Amino acid sequence: MLTACRKIPGWEANPGPSCCKATALTTVSPCSPQWVFYTSKINVFFFSLFSRRLQKMVRRLVPDCDVRFLQSPCGSGKGAAMVTAVAYRLAAQQAERQRILDTLRLSREQLLEVKRRMTDGIVLGLSKQTHEQTSVKMLPTYVRSTPDGTENGDFLALDLGGSSFRVLLVRLRSGKRHKVDMHQKIYTIPQETMQGTGEELFDHIVQCIADFLEYMGMRGASLPLGFTFSFPCNQSKLDEGILLKWTKGFKASDCEGKDVVMLLKEAIQRKQEFDLNFVAVVNDTVGTMMTCGYEDPKCEVGLIVGTGTNACYMEEMHNVELVEGNEGLMCVNVEWGAFGDFGELDDFCTQFDRSVDDCSNYPGKQRYEKMISGMYLGEIVRNVLIDFTSKGLLFRGKMSERLKSRGIFETKFLAQIESDRLAMRQVRSILQHLGLTGSTCDDSVLVKEVCSVVARRAAQLCGAGLAAVVDRMRQNRNQNQLDITVGVDGTLYKTHPHFSSIMQETLQDLAPQCRVTFLKSEDGSGKGAALITAVACRGNNQGQH
Repeated sequence: MLTACRKIPGWEANPGPSCCKATALTTVSPCSPQWVFYTSKINVFFFSLFSRRLQKMVRRLVPDCDVRFLQSPCGSGKGAAMVTAVAYRLAAQQAERQRILDTLRLSREQLLEVKRRMTDGIVLGLSKQTHEQTSVKMLPTYVRSTPDGTENGDFLALDLGGSSFRVLLVRLRSGKRHKVDMHQKIYTIPQETMQGTGEELFDHIVQCIADFLEYMGMRGASLPLGFTFSFPCNQSKLDEGILLKWTKGFKASDCEGKDVVMLLKEAIQRKQEFDLNFVAVVNDTVGTMMTCGYEDPKCEVGLIVGTGTNACYMEEMHNVELVEGNEGLMCVNVEWGAFGDFGELDDFCTQFDRSVDDCSNYPGKQRYEKMISGMYLGEIVRNVLIDFTSKGLLFRGKMSERLKSRGIFETKFLAQIESDRLAMRQVRSILQHLGLTGSTCDDSVLVKEVCSVVARRAAQLCGAGLAAVVDRMRQNRNQNQLDITVGVDGTLYKTHPHFSSIMQETLQDLAPQCRVTFLKSEDGSGKGAALITAVACRGNNQGQH
């Protein structure tokens, strides 16, 4: 029996073990490949006669094909040895791939340890004596209650937390709960403004506000204002926020250590076109919690998983030692993105995490955030792909120049690649975008696995942190079972096909005595700032302080 096989690009042609094998060495044209047949020495005389007749018949049937016959000099032994060698090489490569990926996989015991360390950080952060000894700062927000539906009036809200800035007009009418009239415009913040001077940044924000008031026909109006400012701030009252440090790519000078409300007021005075009545400055997690709390009174936790990540929750007032008073509740901004800055996550960090951290705007800071949020996951994946390629485990060891570019592998690619419907097609398209036009199907499968492992770890870490928060709330209230709602916002949570389910599975596993419902914030954190302002105005009207 004579067997023919065409050469596949990237595979070496080797003599077959027995009988006859054919391998296409070159392609003269799409319809005229050149074939080489390997034959064994079995019955050479018979084969010589057979081969001449076979060649004659082949040429007659396919005259466009150039066929040659070569005799295999060593039979099947060498072929079997070569097959074995290739199998060993492939097995070793696969083992090395999995060894590397295993460093990004977390066991249940490791996740429980993350939860325990987060809990320890929360306790230290709430205490006046140990507040400076932890990376989890537990910042008081001075938000004491959630909406009850009686809020009334027109409120302006600003939302700054990423490369875009929103201005909103929110109209609330008492008795019309769940029917909020809201108008908004989104403005971009150029990179040079994000990393320029503080004066340039706040002048740009004020110009956006002026444009919005002009657009709404409200130039010269003076409205109560809520400012969602999604960066770590120290507050001694609701309408003050001392910026501790920039995150999320911002590096505007002369801002850290200063009151952002005062910086905005000074910019408004320079503009001299309008005036605003500042009522509240809040974190985006608090705004998200308030927005969802307007829909569900059980919502007492806010979660952001987008460009950055953070959480807030309603803590027992007597535990918030940084603020005087023991009665009731106060919303505390966990600022968990900085968890790990004191070394709490060192034994969970990989070489890829360290590489991303070293090249970031603020090395050694926001370590937990850098393992979870959308600003960094794509960069972690890129570093894994580079490592695989440099070791010959991916793309046949051939690196494209585009893959070497920092930030080229966007986090949105993870969501596209993990889409169940068009996964392989999406992978090939993205790899071509990265200049990897010669990638194979096996390459695509491996790239998808890398994306899956990195995203899964991020979701599990987020779930472990949230488990620490809700379990603490349950213990604070001496309840065997806690029913709680978490308001959540952020593009990573909303757009990744598996992030939310993995996070919720992890939470349920690590905090089994907490029944948690997740409510997506459809209107963003800006609406929450207006609601906080409305709640504060309601309290003032009722004589509360």
